[in-house]
Amino acid sequence: MTALLSVENLEIRTAARVLVSGVSFALAAGERVGLIGESGSGKSLTALAVLGLLPETMRVSGSVRLDGHQVVGARDRDLVPLRGRSVAAVFQEPMTALDPLMRIGDQVGEAVRRRAARDGAGLARPAVKAAVLDLLERVALPEPARIARAFPHEISGGQRQRAAIAMALACRPKLLIADELTTALDVTTQAEILTLLETLVCDEGMGLLFISHDLPVVAAIAGRALVMRQGELIEEGPVGTLFDRPAHPYTRGLVAAARAFDEALEAAL
Repeated sequence: MTALLSVENLEIRTAARVLVSGVSFALAAGERVGLIGESGSGKSLTALAVLGLLPETMRVSGSVRLDGHQVVGARDRDLVPLRGRSVAAVFQEPMTALDPLMRIGDQVGEAVRRRAARDGAGLARPAVKAAVLDLLERVALPEPARIARAFPHEISGGQRQRAAIAMALACRPKLLIADELTTALDVTTQAEILTLLETLVCDEGMGLLFISHDLPVVAAIAGRALVMRQGELIEEGPVGTLFDRPAHPYTRGLVAAARAFDEALEAAL
């Protein structure tokens, strides 16, 4: 079975140093994979390489095949059709992804129209509005009509994150990349977003690459995990195995830190 995403010997470097080296992994259609590592480990750079969105100052070698298409070395205009249809991304801070001068409904509506145009189907304004409200309802936003009229600064961080997820869903991608999307949220909202994301991914049959520095968060949503450190992939396997029998000292440290935090939290309660 052909992988939806196949990364082989990925290397990312600047003129001064190597940032990511020898990273290889695959992700099947409908599979949920977590990419774990501390800040600066190369997780987000790997995701940007998959999207073909690395800065021009960085040089990329190796292979990234997405939905049967080679990303490394491809022209940007050849990658544009893949973004949205084959892959979509949701990032940590939705304020960087949302236009502060556009209402939420207009931004989600733009994604709806673009996907419809790619499918060769034009949508009238009422149909776009109905699709927007349906998407906002699907991501469990209260009062979808009110949210659609709001500007990003007029809703909470958790609601902005849900709106960003709605925009990604509007594209109906085969693969969703979620890059630290719960980090800036409080614990309650974080849990709600994880539950929502898991439901949506299952319902849509999407593949998921979930990027986080938090092993317990990854364990809550992914079946398999990849651990990165200093630009290299050091361990991978089923989440349960990494929790119970981590092989690499770094992974053992992550697990020990997560368990110590849980114990401290329980003691405080």
